[in-house]
Amino acid sequence: MAQALLVDDGFWGLLEGVLRERPPQRTGRPCVSDRVAFTAIVFVLVTGVPWRMVPTEIGCSGVTAWRRLRDWQAAGAWEGLHRELLRRLNAAGQLDWSRGIVDSSQIRALHGGPDRALAG
Repeated sequence: MAQALLVDDGFWGLLEGVLRERPPQRTGRPCVSDRVAFTAIVFVLVTGVPWRMVPTEIGCSGVTAWRRLRDWQAAGAWEGLHRELLRRLNAAGQLDWSRGIVDSSQIRALHGGPDRALAG
């Protein structure tokens, strides 16, 4: 139900290629599929509900979704997905690189910095 509403097959096919495969489980409860966990993550991001309030109809608890999000973040899955989306959009001519912005941070030098005498 929610799976079809939140994550279409085309996007899931792209994401599935970026996610790292987990080793096969030997004991305990059966693992929730990556697609169901991703659907729960998208549900939380779209609705803003707390993790503990993820509906059971999705098929994944909020805790499981949060853990999967944490593991994918540690594995670099989101950077890989971002890179792949940019690559595909660029190949399709859908990116306007002339509109890119480079940003910088300005950090105040407390007490004038190490070369204070040279500035005067």
